[in-house]
Amino acid sequence: MAERNRRTVRDLRRGNRARVLQRLYFDGPLSRQELGPVTGLSSGSISNVVAELSAEGLLEEAGVVDSDGGRPRTLLRVAPDGGLLVGIDIGETRVRVELFDLSLTELARTERLLAQHGYDVERIVAHVRTGVADVLRDAGADPRRLLGIGIGVPGIIERDGPDGTSGAVVHGQTIGWRAVPFEHLLREAVDVPPEVPLFIDNGAKTLGQAEMWFGGGRGAGAAAIALIGSGVGACVDHGDVLDEDRTSLALEWGHTTVQLRGRRCRCGSIGCLEAYAGAEALRERWREAGGPLPEDADDETALAALLAAAFPGRGGTPDPVALVLLDETAECLGAALADLVNLFLPERILIGGWAGLLLGPRLLPEIRRYASEYALSHAAARTTIEMGRLGPDAVTVGAATLPLADFLTRGGSRPEPGGGGTPPRTAVEAVRERHRTPVI
Repeated sequence: MAERNRRTVRDLRRGNRARVLQRLYFDGPLSRQELGPVTGLSSGSISNVVAELSAEGLLEEAGVVDSDGGRPRTLLRVAPDGGLLVGIDIGETRVRVELFDLSLTELARTERLLAQHGYDVERIVAHVRTGVADVLRDAGADPRRLLGIGIGVPGIIERDGPDGTSGAVVHGQTIGWRAVPFEHLLREAVDVPPEVPLFIDNGAKTLGQAEMWFGGGRGAGAAAIALIGSGVGACVDHGDVLDEDRTSLALEWGHTTVQLRGRRCRCGSIGCLEAYAGAEALRERWREAGGPLPEDADDETALAALLAAAFPGRGGTPDPVALVLLDETAECLGAALADLVNLFLPERILIGGWAGLLLGPRLLPEIRRYASEYALSHAAARTTIEMGRLGPDAVTVGAATLPLADFLTRGGSRPEPGGGGTPPRTAVEAVRERHRTPVI
């Protein structure tokens, strides 16, 4: 009974610390007096928590403000140098690794380009291993200050393998990954202290979390975020960042059907959205239409050439074939976004991903028009379709928010030495109940 009481007191203390840290992180800087109403804690509890967190180097002063007739109030914020985070984007054209401080200011980055169809698991693991070592070395950072490593990957994430393998297992059908025990492989390869936790999630979902925390989704009660790259994915978020009932779903949106008896998708099915709107598919469609492309042109080069042909700039003549191809793409994307509108009733839809950021500025008006034509009118009238605001690094930033979210939920406590492997569910699930539901 005494042990149970000690655990309860510890949990209460951790919860109080988490409330203060989360409010300061998302709404700060704030004074001690302002923290009381927004956290529901007493002034005594606020003082104790602030003293603890400041002593641990997690809070710092951020200036003073005048008060009405009283002494000036000291503002507090989360200290950027209170810890380090690594965010990794396992993309379909490159592996991007970035090191951040607690404010998600980039301290170092490195990229490893991938050859077309170069998704060999051992190669990807090696890229992650050397990438993490490089950013830590370039920033002169101590690996023991790492709060965690977040990784966004294409595909469906299973938390434990069907054969009993512990840790995240990746099913990336379009890149040839079938039940890859990715967390286990990374844990063996990456040279960081064993207590540093790894967080692996779907790349569209990490993009969505970044946009909801810091970008175009902030303040929305419900938002859908589309990731358009070589492939296509999406996630749907319901609830505010600090809402206990928040949910986030990663969707295999790119493999919904937009054309009966349509083009063969790389997943093996036919008529998928990805077979029409993904950058890899656009490269093949442009080549089939006679577009002037070198045989070895990659997806990014091909998409840039397609857009240049359709929109040549002042004095140029648009290529009518390129214009038709892009209009078909806009219609497919608009129809597929209409499905998200009808199914999830989001307030906002954001378009991101490297290909989405290239296509969006040219196609957004037509995408909106087609979405309005295909969606239910009442639902469409309540939804805005905009570009994502965080640029091509959004997946990497979102990946870094995975360990950051865990750190904030744990009230700033660090992983215990010797923990290793997948962080215990009791330390992670409180935040992931809000940020994760099974991929559908």
